[in-house]
Amino acid sequence: MNILIVLIPVSVLLGAAGLAACLWTLRNGQYEDLEGDAARILLECDVLTEAGDTRE
Repeated sequence: MNILIVLIPVSVLLGAAGLAACLWTLRNGQYEDLEGDAARILLECDVLTEAGDTRE
């Protein structure tokens, strides 16, 4: 039971760190353009195919 004195504050601190990291990513615009990265991969592949590169 004495281990709970250590484990409960550690778990609260880890949860707070995760919440802080999530809020930090929201404030820095990590989720602003969700479709851009997915489309960028497809567009780069099309550009390579048009240039004559047949690697996949």
